[in-house]
Amino acid sequence: MQDMLVKLYELPDARQLTERLATQGIAIRPALAAEKQLVEQWIQREFGAGWASEASVCFSRQPVSCILALEGQQILGFGCYETAYRNFFGPTGVLPQQRGRGIGKALLLHCLHAMKALGYGYAIIGGVGPADFYRKAVGATLIPGSDPGIYRGLLRGEEVD
Repeated sequence: MQDMLVKLYELPDARQLTERLATQGIAIRPALAAEKQLVEQWIQREFGAGWASEASVCFSRQPVSCILALEGQQILGFGCYETAYRNFFGPTGVLPQQRGRGIGKALLLHCLHAMKALGYGYAIIGGVGPADFYRKAVGATLIPGSDPGIYRGLLRGEEVD
């Protein structure tokens, strides 16, 4: 899976999408440090140990670099930035039954706008699965020669004792 590059100076505004989701009872907000264990457990259950490990890094940052999509007390999705490497977006995930509502795009935009506020002009989306989603949502472009990228040699757990 290749990495993608995003121009942070050409990002769409997130407000209208966030407001539309709010009318449906969905809040998009940064995770709180006190939610660390709950969020990590949810990510591990829904998306696996690797993503939960990366997301745990978000809680060592100030402010926390994990954005949540919530419906009441239920987590619907999450987006992280500055986990595996600085200036990288991801991991991110939305529950399968919640996809297609704009939640993933809202999480993406909130994370990328936070990265822009940190002073970055560009962001890297690492190890992209849905390249078309990122292309349409924020104009991301594939980075040639970036597969396997930063995850080259990643421990998979099969041979770890």
